[in-house]
Amino acid sequence: MPGGALEREERVSMELTDEVLKSMEVGMAFRDYNGRISSMDFHRTNHLVTASDDESIRLYDVQNAVCLKTINSKKYGVDLVCFADNPATVIYSSKNGWDGKSSLCLVSSFAFCLKAFFCTYKNNSESLRLLSLNDNKYLRYFKGHHDRVVSLSLCPHREYFVSGSLDRTVLLWDQRTEKAQGLLRVQGRPAVSYDDQGMVFAIAFGGYIRMFDARKYEKGPFDIFPVGGDNLEANVVKFSNDGRLMLLTTTDGHVHVLDSFRGTVISTYNVKPVSSNATLEASFSPDGMYVVSGSGDGSVYAWSVRSGKLVLAISCDVHRSSVSPLWAPGSLMFATGSSELSFWIPDLSKLGSFAGMK
Repeated sequence: MPGGALEREERVSMELTDEVLKSMEVGMAFRDYNGRISSMDFHRTNHLVTASDDESIRLYDVQNAVCLKTINSKKYGVDLVCFADNPATVIYSSKNGWDGKSSLCLVSSFAFCLKAFFCTYKNNSESLRLLSLNDNKYLRYFKGHHDRVVSLSLCPHREYFVSGSLDRTVLLWDQRTEKAQGLLRVQGRPAVSYDDQGMVFAIAFGGYIRMFDARKYEKGPFDIFPVGGDNLEANVVKFSNDGRLMLLTTTDGHVHVLDSFRGTVISTYNVKPVSSNATLEASFSPDGMYVVSGSGDGSVYAWSVRSGKLVLAISCDVHRSSVSPLWAPGSLMFATGSSELSFWIPDLSKLGSFAGMK
């Protein structure tokens, strides 16, 4: 491991700077995947969960850099995954055996607002599941979507979450019940995200980001931000931890950073687009001062939000396929997922103020 072990990061105090970011090296790598990692999520308790094309869900202890558990979902497959509030429970989307023919929904005629709806389901493939990692048992099935779920976001500190699907719907859920609590229709592939306080959520599609008050979403968006004329499909939308910034990635390889209050585009970065069945992932650093992004050529890039300059460019996948990065909360570490999982930490030997430390 560079600069010592993962534990060394805990014994030194440093701020994230350009110099620290440039020093990042792989501290631990897990190469036992038999498919591309399609999704990752960190929990504040130093746990990480991954979903992979080999139809596995894996739980990691980040601090000790060990895989705690592997659960296979061969029957349903697995695509997206995120922690519930409890690190022993996850919500994940399945990807096998869609059956959208057996739903009947009665909705109002507004093009984009909350729909009062009554739905009848027959033998519909459940697209979202609440899974206990302790005993590998399903706690709940969430029925509603009729095509692949492409975006998933948990409401911080609450029992709610939101999902977006290729069926052009966004559904709002309460983890305690199987039926969706709200339905929003969209005109394209949606990307969804709650802010860190759970007070606001964003839905991006068709070149715009629509902002909703989580308590009054039935009234429609309270603001709509255009994204620099980029009308291609949205991949991910995310807020910085302080809620002041948002990022949006699109299928053409654009990474936009916006002021989340005014909607102005601060910076736009360009990377090689990912394949049509993958997602261009990007993530803010915990302090919101840097953006790290994957790409379609197996590289990871990081930019300074303040200067707009490229700070880091590293090749992560020997097969030059898509790679997804994710910052660990409150940490000088990020993970990358491709055909393997890697934890990246500062190499202290490269930092002048820490060189020679033992």
